[in-house]
Amino acid sequence: MKLSILMPVYNEEDRVADALKQALAVDYPCEIELVVVDDGSRDGTSEILGRADDSRVRVITHQRNAGKGAAIRTAVDNAEGEYMVILDADLEYDPQDIPKLLDPVLDGRATVVYGNRTFGSHSAYSFWYVMGNKAVTTAANVMFNSYIGDLETCFKLLPVALYRSLDVRSKGFGMEAEVTGKLLRRRIRPYEVPISYRARGREEGKKITWKDGVEALWILGRERTRRQVKPGKR
Repeated sequence: MKLSILMPVYNEEDRVADALKQALAVDYPCEIELVVVDDGSRDGTSEILGRADDSRVRVITHQRNAGKGAAIRTAVDNAEGEYMVILDADLEYDPQDIPKLLDPVLDGRATVVYGNRTFGSHSAYSFWYVMGNKAVTTAANVMFNSYIGDLETCFKLLPVALYRSLDVRSKGFGMEAEVTGKLLRRRIRPYEVPISYRARGREEGKKITWKDGVEALWILGRERTRRQVKPGKR
């Protein structure tokens, strides 16, 4: 199996070199590629990515910032692996956890795996950030009669073909809710494994806001009420 690690990047000149180094240093149980999408960065990110010297790394550039969802769509379109996982370049997630996500797939226990964050005083951005995440996750569980622990997690590992079939259209952070809503609508329940996490603060460049939470709730409601299209009909 080949794993495509998809890294959307926007204005991360202070972290992207370390993000690449950490991702490539992991002892993966399978072949990997690292597909990096520079989503219209205006700082020194592009120059740093241009110095990447590893055959496993491919860099694709958006001329203008289009949002995380759009960057992931570009990365998926260019992915050559059978499976994919998203890894942000902000160093909040530890790529050393990726093999733990692969384990249930490699031994046949799961097809879709989510990394479940455990929030603590040393790892959470703020009280309201955690409560917002829990509110969105709870809403998904109520709407789809499921029980997942962390909808907004970046670590979503699934087959590339499955992601493409979901036809995710959200251009920003709403893609997290859209992916999960469409999976749950198909009655695909993610297998969850605990992962480590350290949130950065707003002064460090954290981009998600309360508006993204409201959008996530709207997207979940849309996916829950969307009319089911029968096979062969459009």
